[in-house]
Amino acid sequence: MDASIISGFAALAGAAIGGLTSAAAAWFTQRNVAQIRWVSSQALRRQDLYRDFIEVAAKCYMHALQHDRPDVPGVVQVYSNISRMRALCSSEIVETAEDVAQRILAAYARPDKSFIELRAMVNDHTIDLLHDFSQACRLEQDL
Repeated sequence: MDASIISGFAALAGAAIGGLTSAAAAWFTQRNVAQIRWVSSQALRRQDLYRDFIEVAAKCYMHALQHDRPDVPGVVQVYSNISRMRALCSSEIVETAEDVAQRILAAYARPDKSFIELRAMVNDHTIDLLHDFSQACRLEQDL
């Protein structure tokens, strides 16, 4: 066999292998970047959902402590956020959110609190309805 044919074939094979290697590396890189973007967007979606839930639940809880008639739109929004969490979040997050909702509803059944009673609740940290929920969100974010 002619040496020029062997060297030409080796050059073509080397170019083909180099091209395939380069294409494979680009594909893996793009796949990795797409996965990182997806994970990041999911984390941002959950953070937005947690923020919305915390804001609505805190308002509903303060309303529940001061009134015996429920803020129906607020309670509906709390449960709406919990339903969204079922699709996006871990079961621990959903369970703590459901506990928050139950405590809000239970607060409507108790007598209204005066400002002095609310201040005492702040001082002894019993007003912090969302502590466990916030901790669970923090733990999930750290994973």
